[in-house]
Amino acid sequence: MGFLPNTNADQQEMLKKIGVSSFTDLIGNIPSELLFKGDLKLPAQLSELEVSQHLTNLALKNENCEDNICFLGGGAYDHFIPAVVKHIISRSEFYTAYTPYQPEVSQGTLQAIYEFQTMICELSGMDVANASVYDGGSALAEAVLLACGYTKRNEIIISSTVNPNYISVIKTYCHGREINIKIIDWENGITDLDKLEKHISDKTAAVVIQHPNFFGCLEEMEHLSQLTHNYGALFITSNDPISLAILEPPGEYGADIVTGEGQSLGNPLNFGGPYLGLFAAKKELIRFMPGRIVGQTEDKNGKTGYVLTLQTREQHIRRDKATSNICTNQGLNALAATVYLSLMGKAGLPKIAELCLQKSHYLSQQISEISGFHLKFHRPFFKEFVVEINSGESVEDILKQLLKKKIFAGIALRSFSEKLENCFLCSVTEKRTKNDMDYFVTALRELY
Repeated sequence: MGFLPNTNADQQEMLKKIGVSSFTDLIGNIPSELLFKGDLKLPAQLSELEVSQHLTNLALKNENCEDNICFLGGGAYDHFIPAVVKHIISRSEFYTAYTPYQPEVSQGTLQAIYEFQTMICELSGMDVANASVYDGGSALAEAVLLACGYTKRNEIIISSTVNPNYISVIKTYCHGREINIKIIDWENGITDLDKLEKHISDKTAAVVIQHPNFFGCLEEMEHLSQLTHNYGALFITSNDPISLAILEPPGEYGADIVTGEGQSLGNPLNFGGPYLGLFAAKKELIRFMPGRIVGQTEDKNGKTGYVLTLQTREQHIRRDKATSNICTNQGLNALAATVYLSLMGKAGLPKIAELCLQKSHYLSQQISEISGFHLKFHRPFFKEFVVEINSGESVEDILKQLLKKKIFAGIALRSFSEKLENCFLCSVTEKRTKNDMDYFVTALRELY
């Protein structure tokens, strides 16, 4: 057995020490019908060198964004990450730090979280932010639970233009809690306002909108916010933090809770995680927020100090008052975002957003000029757009052919909606050069 000492004598001595005569006795409380009696067919043992070579060969089977040109999006983006971000978060005092239960020995961690919260508030235009949410989907789901708890209502309206994966997470969170979820259809790439007006009522706890939405389109946020508040519901948004450098902050069009995926802020793609949930709200909702909030104070000598001001979670003393079972502050991911935002600054972040905007519009225009390809929606968009194909060939086949040319062309949307059967979602970040985009267009033309 791999977890027992190497020699039989050692094994017998260990078993004797714990009061059993054999390994079978050790697991005697497990019913025999549950024990695996077959052959595990394990491979032969390998040396360290052989294991290293084997894992390297397995890794070489992966396709990555270094060897391929990436136009994938849908919630995870190939943005540039300055080398200093990884350098700083790799320092031992940061990557070994965990929950800052003792503020007197956790000042560095607490200050980093405090600075992160401050930057998210500045980006979103909100009063307060936390640093305790796993990713964009769980952040949005936590916002839904907050809205139901705050309004004492149990109906949520979600636009179908919200990331489908986020909607799935919300449904999972709400399962068993008797929360009624209504999904509002889209029209020309944005929320259908007429259908929303027909379904919203004084039973609605919140309206959930993504902006820019899953298709990359910009929603009519002022109108949506006003309509939501007319019925006493909370207005919840999910925002791309990069877009907030040039778009109107959610706080200015009346959002009550702002969420988002922080991966684009200095965090790599990581095969889908770990990521970083962004969560900010109006100050009147602060005691309903999940997780923990770090505050700045002074000690008796007048020196600046940082403490966990609010800790509304189940692990703490007043666990019966917990608003959520979120159990981590995603500290290292939040630190990466903090370092990234500090490096970009108030001039750099808008420049990145502008490059995403300009380059995505350049590529969309070039693709639209290819016979058989056109934009599905004629709406303002940020860095993502939906391409519809009228060539008779399936989207999946086209994407596979482009992959052979070292291009991650986009995400097939057939599985998300029948109305998008011949469509794929394409994303353009500041990393894509004109040569990258022209090569993509040339490759599309060569397919026909």
